[in-house]
Amino acid sequence: MKKIIGIIPSRYQSVRFPGKPLADICGKPMIWWVYNQAKQAHMLKELYVATDDARIEQVCKDNGMNVLMTENSIQTPTDRVYHVSRFLDADVYVCINGDEPLVKPATIDLVAKTAIENPQCYVVHAVSEIHSQTEVVDYTNLKTVANESGEALYISRSPIPYPKGCLDFSYKKLVCVYAFTREALEFFHDTPKGLIEKAEECDIVRFLEHRKSVMFVDAHEESLSVDTLKDLDKVRLIMSNRIKSSNNLSNENL
Repeated sequence: MKKIIGIIPSRYQSVRFPGKPLADICGKPMIWWVYNQAKQAHMLKELYVATDDARIEQVCKDNGMNVLMTENSIQTPTDRVYHVSRFLDADVYVCINGDEPLVKPATIDLVAKTAIENPQCYVVHAVSEIHSQTEVVDYTNLKTVANESGEALYISRSPIPYPKGCLDFSYKKLVCVYAFTREALEFFHDTPKGLIEKAEECDIVRFLEHRKSVMFVDAHEESLSVDTLKDLDKVRLIMSNRIKSSNNLSNENL
């Protein structure tokens, strides 16, 4: 049986939102919510938070979460997963970004399953449909285009494709759940960052620049990553409503 490990990269010194992994959401730090969702995925043999910060490490230990310390010089989630892969052996490494507290376990399982079934792909990445024009033009959302087989063509912070001659398509964006082979991680580590990756500030573009196979899979979920305080407020409201609904249902069953 193939071994699949889940890695949650977590960095305290975010440029846009310092301390983001420890931001409170309904009484728990955000990293706890991500870990709690990810551990429900059936295909993950092991799950770890990978961080460079002692504060995050301590919170993980206090909450019974597996945590690994990595070098503080690491700048990208993919690099952090690579460093974990050097001492944790697996067939597939699934990266679940630490700012996705609403991620569905089913999305993680879908990405992992697709990666196992398509070993020729360097990367399998979840995407979801965008339903508002505001999200389309929001540069924090990385938009995607693919061919009919789901093979990635490009990723951009700009709205792509441009709707000049046809409106018969749906915009899609990355959901930060993605799987790598060991070969893919080694390639990423050994390959310098290209000009397009520097411009878009997106790890996965490095693979596209070198024509490595990247596959998109539709997560069929409403994705909301926390990039700003405004995003955090939205997630808090969603979580609060879910907790209230769960409590009401429990009371009805008494």
